[in-house]
Amino acid sequence: TVLETVIMGNKRLYEIMKEKDELYAKEDFTEEDGDRAGQLESEFAELNGWEAESDASKLIQGLGLSEDILYSQMATLSGNEKVKVLLAQALFGNPDIIMLDEPTNHLDIDAISWLEDFLADYFGTVLVVSHDRHFLNNVCTHIVDIDYTKIKMYVGNYEFWYESSQLMQRMIKNQNKKAEEKIKELQEFINRFSANKSKSKQATARRKLLDKLTVEEMPASSRKYPFIGFNMDRELGKDVLKVNGISKTVDGVKLLNNVSFTLSRTDKVAFIGESEQAITMLFKILAEEEEPDEGTIKWGVSTSRSYFPIDNSAYFNDNDESIVDWIRKYSTSEVTDTYLRGFLGKMLFSGDEIYKPVKVLSGGEKVRCMFSRMMLFGSNVIMLDRPTNHLDLESITAVNNGLRDFKGVVIFASHDHEIVQTVANRIIDIHLQFVRLFIDFNLVGLDAHHHIAQGRGIAGQVLQIGRAHV
Repeated sequence: TVLETVIMGNKRLYEIMKEKDELYAKEDFTEEDGDRAGQLESEFAELNGWEAESDASKLIQGLGLSEDILYSQMATLSGNEKVKVLLAQALFGNPDIIMLDEPTNHLDIDAISWLEDFLADYFGTVLVVSHDRHFLNNVCTHIVDIDYTKIKMYVGNYEFWYESSQLMQRMIKNQNKKAEEKIKELQEFINRFSANKSKSKQATARRKLLDKLTVEEMPASSRKYPFIGFNMDRELGKDVLKVNGISKTVDGVKLLNNVSFTLSRTDKVAFIGESEQAITMLFKILAEEEEPDEGTIKWGVSTSRSYFPIDNSAYFNDNDESIVDWIRKYSTSEVTDTYLRGFLGKMLFSGDEIYKPVKVLSGGEKVRCMFSRMMLFGSNVIMLDRPTNHLDLESITAVNNGLRDFKGVVIFASHDHEIVQTVANRIIDIHLQFVRLFIDFNLVGLDAHHHIAQGRGIAGQVLQIGRAHV
């Protein structure tokens, strides 16, 4: 069962429970069995065995699953549910050391927020690998940088590591700057980060470590970042998009129900919701790859659009073209090989790599190709369905900066809290029963959704009109 799977996180407790069950199930229960049962009961109590079911329930519910699932068989669970159960197993039993490899994958917004809170105040040591920068910022006191053949540990969270390494690179290039000026600037930078107002145990520990940090211990990474930037060939007019009452049912399952909203030329919109399939279907309808069963969409006459689908296999499967030949197809004007070589070089495809067949590319390389394609279009509206899947932290940061700096309209869905928080100025929350719009709020991005879910409200404006209209 799910309960047994979670309790397996404490191997000794699980062994005791199984042995107890076997003893008590015996028909010829001997005096020796009674002595053994007494020993097991004593150790069971020491390991808080009587609280095991309650503790497992708290973990399961914190990760967004119903308490009722505890007595279900693992074989009956969906893939995402199994991931959450195995995560609960890793957290169960208050281990001294928790090791987590990409724990936020397949977690929804509220589950990630709960996990952040759980780990930030955890008494033990946490070792984590993650591409979620917001998660790393909230949880970590140290960053271990594995850079080619070198491994080095730095004080601070991911944001401190990233910004300080960028600052150090700029200073290394600026040889004319006096040493005293560099030291002063670096010390001011350290002081700014150490003044973290968060009260979590991790933030307090991190602040104390930063207070003791010397300039010589500052990170100086040699990591390379792709260039992702979007330019518009045409300015947007007043009207961008009107969606009126669209509904869609697939295989008997209703994904979208009477969805309406309007976008203007200054909007950068993040879509969130319970169903990822519903959001992907909405993107397909907006990209005119699917038709709604009911309702209409109307794009403004001045719009030009680029679409980044969650599944890009149709662009690469069984395609023998090289990267350079593949990208040449999407250029809107005649370009030379020299230009394309330089363009692809900025996307970290260097040397003979540009002649590699696209069908053998890794997931991250394919995503970089898709972004290269979009940048060549010069569109003023870009639509992206979870664009950071398969990307490393350097590429995710580049995507974040590119979307943030883009002057046109951005319509996107992402599990990356940092991207939503720094890019979106509107959030549209899609459910079957309603559509909610968050605008002009101070508590931005996914924090808004989390606070609504917890019944706390947000510092801004929420519009909910009718059953499923915004």
